[in-house]
Amino acid sequence: MSALLHGRRPLRSPPDSLLLLVFNKIGDVKALGRCCVVSRRFHSLVPQVENVVVRVDCALGQFLGPSRRSTNGSHSALAVDDPDSSAADSSSFDQSGVTHHSPTQVLKNFNEIRFLRIELPSGELGIDDGVLLKWRADFGSTLDNCVILGASSVIHPGPTKISDVQDNGSDGFCANTNGAVSDDNGSIPDSFYTNGGLKLRVVWTISSLIAASARHYLLQPIISEHKTLDSLVLTDADGQGVLYMNRDQLEELRVKPLSASSASKRTLVPALNMRLWYAPHLELPDGVVLKGATLVAIRPSEQSATSKKEVSSDLSWVSTAFEEPYGTAAKMLIKRRTYCLEMNSF
Repeated sequence: MSALLHGRRPLRSPPDSLLLLVFNKIGDVKALGRCCVVSRRFHSLVPQVENVVVRVDCALGQFLGPSRRSTNGSHSALAVDDPDSSAADSSSFDQSGVTHHSPTQVLKNFNEIRFLRIELPSGELGIDDGVLLKWRADFGSTLDNCVILGASSVIHPGPTKISDVQDNGSDGFCANTNGAVSDDNGSIPDSFYTNGGLKLRVVWTISSLIAASARHYLLQPIISEHKTLDSLVLTDADGQGVLYMNRDQLEELRVKPLSASSASKRTLVPALNMRLWYAPHLELPDGVVLKGATLVAIRPSEQSATSKKEVSSDLSWVSTAFEEPYGTAAKMLIKRRTYCLEMNSF
């Protein structure tokens, strides 16, 4: 009333649509939890957010377990610490007043999630310093495809000489003083098979597939409970591995349950056809050099058999699997000689 008497228009409350736009831009589940306690209106709107990001605090161990009370002040595995979370209850507080919730619990009050991104604090694969290992996997009820990029060492532009950098992969090639590779005709050198180079790549491949299938297995409850999902990404802060699922793949998992491995809590990896490209020395346009650069493209044998012609001609899913500069590395590697391998289900 006083505003009207002084000739000023009163400040109107923003519409729900505008607030939801802001909440979707925020995305982070901890920040949204704090928004919930601002007002009853905010508390009623936050569950309608469509774009949610969950950053968890520990390793993959107990990804979807119940809230755990920390007994020594440490974080529980893969929990989200948020004293202001709307999902918090008094039983889940430790002595320091910090709550620990799994992503499943944190998300249970969200009703309309369409785009979900979950970020682990680090990759599961322990690799030596200087070694490059990245993977991307797409899943439905089982593995659809996986792309792995690795290098025994990465040399960034600068005063460091190639000869001064340790080669962790021991791939057995010789570099001359200007960085050119001797006798590189696109084929894998014989030394690659005898000095452990191939064995190392097999270890990278199996380890990446195990990590991807473990992530997939643990997502079941979230996928089952949130039927509005259009996209789900499970990545890590290191950028080591990324698991993707689109709407069709999510629905496939709901309709066709996954096959679990009898040995551990992960999805069974089917029999696979693999393509491998290798370069002992790969220099990217920005000056970064990958020593022992290896690209592996993987698809289930059954899928490859039914779409053999399509797979042979279309490698876009391989060349676009990684962000730059590693996307360029993949594009360069697939122009080289292709080696085909097979792997049994495990």
